[in-house]
Amino acid sequence: MTQLRASAEWRLFCCNWIPIAAMGLTLALGLALTGFSIKPESMLLPFGAATLYAGIAFNNAYKPHKGDPMVVFVLGSTAQVLLITLLMTPISYVAASAALPMTDAHLDYLDQALGLDWRGYFEFFYRRPQLVPGLALGYRMIVLPVFAIPLALALGRRYRRLQEFTLAFALALAATTVISIFVPALGTYDQLGIKYDPSVLAPGGYLDTVHDLPLVRDGSLRELDIGRLVGIVTFPSFHAAAAVLYVWVLWSVWWMRPFALIANGAMLLATPIGGGHYFVDVIAGMAVAVVAIVAALRISEWLLQQAASPAAAAAEVLAPVAVAGEAVEPAK
Repeated sequence: MTQLRASAEWRLFCCNWIPIAAMGLTLALGLALTGFSIKPESMLLPFGAATLYAGIAFNNAYKPHKGDPMVVFVLGSTAQVLLITLLMTPISYVAASAALPMTDAHLDYLDQALGLDWRGYFEFFYRRPQLVPGLALGYRMIVLPVFAIPLALALGRRYRRLQEFTLAFALALAATTVISIFVPALGTYDQLGIKYDPSVLAPGGYLDTVHDLPLVRDGSLRELDIGRLVGIVTFPSFHAAAAVLYVWVLWSVWWMRPFALIANGAMLLATPIGGGHYFVDVIAGMAVAVVAIVAALRISEWLLQQAASPAAAAAEVLAPVAVAGEAVEPAK
């Protein structure tokens, strides 16, 4: 019988609670030191769901004669990704309240210096309205990790890669939020003076930013409703980062590769239009994802090396949890 809590996956899963705890502490400090607050009633359902999933996962891992890795890692990782998103979104609002000078002109200049024609890209899709629904669907692919990724990787028995993804997701979202403090921007449509017919194209992500970001910067918006918060980070683009992260993690499950390429390719194509992102936003977001992946893999390897020490191996003998009929990679 393989021991779930002696496995590499379990060690990584437990490690992933550390950045989540750090995010919770950061949010608590941000609320205490600023004029922001969160409506308590808006926290009940999302945080309640995450707590329920995590509770079931830990109960299954620690209760005798259970330890089903699919239950533990699907529900546990779902809880972690939910919490990462729920914590970092209000943190991004607190971060934006620093209200440093806007950098749209600089980002537009970088696009032009690289020979990237944002207006031409926009007009290509705007003149072909039959492509717009595909862009809108692609832009919404960012919600993919909440349930689809944990389930797909569990079905493929790729539990360790699932934990590495969760860590990389947390690192990338934290990095984009921190960087956005120093490179605040509203987006391309206002900067380039682009007009559009909302019946043809409605850049939802950009419109959300245009609505909330100025209110955060001028101090008008300080009471946050978790269910109404949106993405207000322009540079780097987390949509672009997410596309790279999703392709990387789903590539480990061979039958998900075509879907991963199509769905996330569509998300990358849609990011400049749907979010009003400059091309340099997209490039920077992809770079953040690569760095986050490398960091997550190195942390994973370091943890497994630590777990291979004689002291760690001896400690695990004291707390066995059997896993019936499942292939889980043990820490060697």
